[in-house]
Order: sequence, then structure tokens, then C-alpha cells
Amino acid sequence: MNVKVLFPEELLLALREDPESFRKKVLIFTLGKLYEAGRISGGLGAKVLGCDRWEFYRLLSDNGFSVLDYPDEEMNHEKGEKGDGHKYINNFA
Repeated sequence: MNVKVLFPEELLLALREDPESFRKKVLIFTLGKLYEAGRISGGLGAKVLGCDRWEFYRLLSDNGFSVLDYPDEEMNHEKGEKGDGHKYINNFA
């Protein structure tokens, strides 16, 4: 099943976008929001865009989406192991 979303031509003219590049941007932003919300995987997003996962992550990152999303426990663990590194670096400055 395909879903079509119609935008008025005035929007394309105002943005100075051609239909294909606008379609791709809308798709990237839609998939980016779904990925950030945990509704789709990187693999599914890549499949919809017709690219590999790493290209999907790059496109998301280039468009302001956070690609890495650590659970709080994992982030706290990382901070615990490496969080004081800046103190050591500052001591050498």
C-alpha cells in the first residue's frame, strides 16, 4: 500500500524546490521523527529510502536528528566509566 500526501504547488514555488527533492526531504523528516520516537528501526527507514542503514543514519544526522539514543542506565554507565576524562585533559592544559 502506498500513501500519497498532496502539497499545493505554491509551497514548492515558495520554497524553490523541485517536486522530487521536496518529496525526498519530506520523507527523510517523516522517517526521522518516526525513528526518534522509536516507531521504526534504522533498517526499515533505510529500506523505505532505498539506501543502506549507514546512509540512512547519515541523512538523519545531516538533517538534525539524533541517531544515537542510549537508555538512561547505559548513559549513566558510560558517564561512570568515562565521565571524568575531561578532568584529566584539563590538568594537562
